Amino acid sequence: MRWIFWTAILMMTGVADVLAEPPTAESNLTAIELVQTHANFLWTLIAAALVFFMQAGFSMVEAGFTRSKNAINIMMKNLMDFSMGSIAFWAIGFGLMFGASGTGWFGTSGFFLSDFSPDGDPWVLAFWMFQVVFAATAATIVSGAMAERTKFVGYLLYSAVVSGLIYPIFGSWAWGGLFKGSGWLEGLGFIDFAGSTVVHSVGGWAALAGAIVLGPRLGKYGRDGAIRPILGHNMPLAALGVFILWLGWFGFNPGSTTTADKSIAMIFVNTNLAAAAGAILAMATSWIKFGKPEVGMSLNGALAGLVAITAGCANVSPNSAIIIGAFAGVIVVMAVLFFDRIKIDDPVGAISVHGVCGAWGTLAAGIFNMGGTSLEIIGVQALGIAACFVWTFTTAFIMFKGIAATVGLRVSPEEELEGLDFSEHGGKAYPDFEILSHGGIGFSGGTGSSATEKSGVSSLVPSEEIS
Repeated sequence: MRWIFWTAILMMTGVADVLAEPPTAESNLTAIELVQTHANFLWTLIAAALVFFMQAGFSMVEAGFTRSKNAINIMMKNLMDFSMGSIAFWAIGFGLMFGASGTGWFGTSGFFLSDFSPDGDPWVLAFWMFQVVFAATAATIVSGAMAERTKFVGYLLYSAVVSGLIYPIFGSWAWGGLFKGSGWLEGLGFIDFAGSTVVHSVGGWAALAGAIVLGPRLGKYGRDGAIRPILGHNMPLAALGVFILWLGWFGFNPGSTTTADKSIAMIFVNTNLAAAAGAILAMATSWIKFGKPEVGMSLNGALAGLVAITAGCANVSPNSAIIIGAFAGVIVVMAVLFFDRIKIDDPVGAISVHGVCGAWGTLAAGIFNMGGTSLEIIGVQALGIAACFVWTFTTAFIMFKGIAATVGLRVSPEEELEGLDFSEHGGKAYPDFEILSHGGIGFSGGTGSSATEKSGVSSLVPSEEIS
């Protein structure tokens, strides 16, 4: 009786007719293609979720490396990075980056997600979702280098411009062909699989422009040229942020295939090995430089390795990934110290991690290419690096100057000393704790806690720095 019941149900729903049809080569192929398409959608959206979760990692790293009086401001900036960036990328950025292009310079269609129609291919939605989290990442990088002294309204403006204009234009040069566009760098054979330059160097060079226009934090550099490290208030929080970013990178790099296939295995392995090598070599370099294995440098070393392997994660071997990450670990320590020496204040080391190591990783993608390398390949990589710097730094510098001349870019000295949490947002991140002084000196993204302790620096901002 049970068999008769289910047979009747199958016949009424029409399933029995489908099951009764013998399979053919054509029907099998259609079924296989459908399964693969669904898998591609699922993998791409899972990867997008992992990259979105990196916003939490960036928030924790930036908050941990800076002072407690600015923690709310940092969380608000990272929240608005994704919120403002999503709207700007939906309205303008996606079309500029991936719209139809006859010149290879920027797209001219697809604004306001006009490529989507209810009866059309929904792939544009999955692809847009994966790309918008990348755009937000580029904008978030800038936040760290400009932390603790930037006006919130000015931040909102540049977050929208980076996501809606600066990042998409360069992105169209390198990645436009991934959808409907065609980029001139892409046509030359530029290798940047997941964005060492397209995402990270764009963020890093925009951060450099912002830090220059903004100027250093009060008390960071003495009139005698002395460098006064400004300690972060919560290194465990920063470490947790780095682990979250490391996890998110398993969506960032393998997800850039936008295809659920066997190729993602090597990309996973390369991503992990480069991060590990970067952390180890940054630790060793800081140990040699400061006499102790410094935690901030080690954390940034892991990020440097991740940034560096992002360009070549799909076209270099695991052995090469270790070399690329190891060099990045050394480079990031040297770069942090260099920018400090030339008085560019970057509280979290964002310029060094993302700008400098992004450039190194892009060059390394050509040098260690598994298909063979040549001066022509390396030359194209160098051209892409240079084009990114010229476009991004120039446009970002003009943008920041414009913001400074209109709504203002930097808070007043009094507001900076009090902390942006209260002056900009009317709150305190840690209301149960009393802050006894305005100017806690400490971590600056890499000079090292041990070096700080030996320097005997006062915890108060010198009066000449406030005037």
